[in-house]
Amino acid sequence: MTRSIQLDGYVARIAAGLLDEAGAIIQRESPAHRYAIITDDVVSPLYASRVAAAIGSHLCSILTIVAGETHKTRETWAHLTDALLEQGHGRDSVIVALGGGVIGDLAGFVAATFMRGIPCVNVPTTLLAMVDAAIGGKTGVDTKAGKNLVGAFKRPASVIVDPLVLQTLPESHLRSGIVEALKHGVVSDAGYFDLVTRYSACDRPQPNELLELIAGSIAIKGDIVRGDEHERGRRKVLNFGHTLGHAVEFESNYRLSHGEAIAIGMVLEAEIAERAGIARLGTASVIRAALGGAGLPVVRPAELDSQALLAATRVDKKARLGIVEYALPRRIGEMAGGDSGWSVPITDSAVLEVLG
Repeated sequence: MTRSIQLDGYVARIAAGLLDEAGAIIQRESPAHRYAIITDDVVSPLYASRVAAAIGSHLCSILTIVAGETHKTRETWAHLTDALLEQGHGRDSVIVALGGGVIGDLAGFVAATFMRGIPCVNVPTTLLAMVDAAIGGKTGVDTKAGKNLVGAFKRPASVIVDPLVLQTLPESHLRSGIVEALKHGVVSDAGYFDLVTRYSACDRPQPNELLELIAGSIAIKGDIVRGDEHERGRRKVLNFGHTLGHAVEFESNYRLSHGEAIAIGMVLEAEIAERAGIARLGTASVIRAALGGAGLPVVRPAELDSQALLAATRVDKKARLGIVEYALPRRIGEMAGGDSGWSVPITDSAVLEVLG
């Protein structure tokens, strides 16, 4: 049975085996003269031809990039847009983003800018993309100064989620998705946080458990994003763990995965919230235990310099007038800042106290 979740102007569908129905869904909801499947060299051999066949191979071109965050750049964006032009794609084309969060961000940005905007369908193949990156319409690329600093808001035309593709996902990538699911619990739903904690303590969640987890996260994120697509209000709470997490990811030169870096960022930012008297005592310990139980790192790598991490936060999109604003929890399931725009300015000295 397919779970359909109505989001802000589009629908996310979740079902085992849905990949083979993707063609019918895409052609019905995003009819086009031609389709461009953007994927990477890990996902392409597994699923690209299958998705193209479902749509109609004669209608599709497959554009494949090298996998990894280090390739989510303006140079790759230029390569892809040039390839689309060389292959004769126009405003009557549709982009299909087939892959994890990097592909969703990059292909979405291509769709937002090519011919001033064409539709994009998200077909996520990692747990992180299914529960978070494919939902909400943030797209973009990284620069030498930091992550996701060039981009656009671009709603997907639809989202197609097949949990069976997670069977080929490495354990480390599965854990990265658990991080974002736990974040959704922290920012909105203590019961969901407990559910994800139980599932993540297993060696590998079962397909029915993954479906429940994915649907729960999509519903939570969709509810938060609805009415605040451009992150001027409550959507800011979804940045919990990401201010310092992005700094950790960037300063590690992406040696740490996105999920690993965000796990560290969540613990650090929860500790900041406690020290500032914002969070209930013990909140950071609960978050640390849940992440650690899922096999994720919870301590900043010693080789990452505190001052460099602090400097990286200053170029983050959440900095205002030279002061970095953080999304901080009051307790599991409730965020601070509802009376001040859903973010809290934190001084450099307070951050350094936690970074050590």
